[in-house]
Amino acid sequence: QGYIQAAAFQDSRGIYVEAEEVQGDAQSGFTFKGQPVERNFGKMGKSLKNAVTPDDMYEAYGADTLRLYEMAMGPIDQDRPWETRSVIGSQRLLQRVWRNIVDEDTGELVVSDDAMSDELARTMHRTIDGVRADMDNLRFNTAIAKITELNNEITKLDGPTPRLVAETMVTMLSPLVPHVAEGLWLMLGGEGTVTRATFP
Repeated sequence: QGYIQAAAFQDSRGIYVEAEEVQGDAQSGFTFKGQPVERNFGKMGKSLKNAVTPDDMYEAYGADTLRLYEMAMGPIDQDRPWETRSVIGSQRLLQRVWRNIVDEDTGELVVSDDAMSDELARTMHRTIDGVRADMDNLRFNTAIAKITELNNEITKLDGPTPRLVAETMVTMLSPLVPHVAEGLWLMLGGEGTVTRATFP
């Protein structure tokens, strides 16, 4: 399994300083307590003082967002660079999924039992096929990309989301974002817990 890498900073003596307290950027230069520091990259951890605590991420974005971001970063067997600002992209995906199923103002479902278009049905089945293969091979990043494409197609709909595609998307998301998926599953009237639902 690949490492999560992050920027680490050394002062003039070569001693690592707390990355969270470093100011500046690549163009203007980096400083720590007013003194210039040099940036390099390494495995995230205590020794390089560049760790990001999960508790802070949970507090700011929620556990599911952190899970989704880590799995979307790239192949699980390769080193991947951490970028806190990029976590927002995963948060926005979850917000778009939610809005395609639940009205933000009323909290009511915005799904319909009407049949979906042939085009959306084909997209949904291609997504199921691709996500199944990706999950079987632990390619979470490409599975997330395929689910994102399906959600984008739902966003383009003029009207409510067809129930079948909503339930399918929630079921595919459940191994990735269990808390959000469970909430949506219950709102959709799913039986029991989504973790026991048959994967599409």
